[in-house]
Amino acid sequence: MAAVFFRHLAPGFIVCGLLLTALCYGQTARADEPVAEEGTLLILGDSISAAYGLDEREGWVQLLRDRLAEQELAVKVVNASISGETSAGGLTRLPRLLREHSPDWLVLELGGNDGLRGYPPRALQNNLAQMVKLAREGGAEVLILGMQMPPNYGKAYTKAFAAVYPKVAEEQQVPLVPFFLETVALVEGAMQTDGIHPTAKAQPALLDHVWPCLEAILKNNEDARSDSLCTS
Repeated sequence: MAAVFFRHLAPGFIVCGLLLTALCYGQTARADEPVAEEGTLLILGDSISAAYGLDEREGWVQLLRDRLAEQELAVKVVNASISGETSAGGLTRLPRLLREHSPDWLVLELGGNDGLRGYPPRALQNNLAQMVKLAREGGAEVLILGMQMPPNYGKAYTKAFAAVYPKVAEEQQVPLVPFFLETVALVEGAMQTDGIHPTAKAQPALLDHVWPCLEAILKNNEDARSDSLCTS
């Protein structure tokens, strides 16, 4: 018990017999100094956020960790993204992840594999809405990263698929980045040979695309709901 107590003392204190004496030559903690509390950001995504085909250190999620550290924002990033994950898989895993990590924020980057497999957009919509509700019940704020399908999937399907994300964002009143790959999808050298996954070169652009909205949310900035940052 005593050992636990002493571990929580400020570094400027030592034990002298049964007395606690401040070191006159050491740096002492001030009672009025704010202590930064670390928050947890959970990212639940698919191969795009799992850095498929890359060294994990090159992925946008690791670049996000680096940026948060550079800006001295006390945010722990938990990347629960899995290559091949669908919205149904994410919904199945989310309750355990919420219990395990108690996140303050949740980034949902799911749906791409639903579209590639031709799953009904309505199912994607329901799954995303359920994940938003679960996260909120657990006390987490949510940001959705939207996806779009290539035109070869047919006009009707691609239109219905793209409409899912803004509809969920509007109904659930959560911020949305409408198309996560918008700044890299048509850029030469930004996609791997499969035409689906961004290259290492594209990862900083992915982060930059999401950052204004995400930063506002992490800093509890009301401008997060501004169209200049993200759509809600």
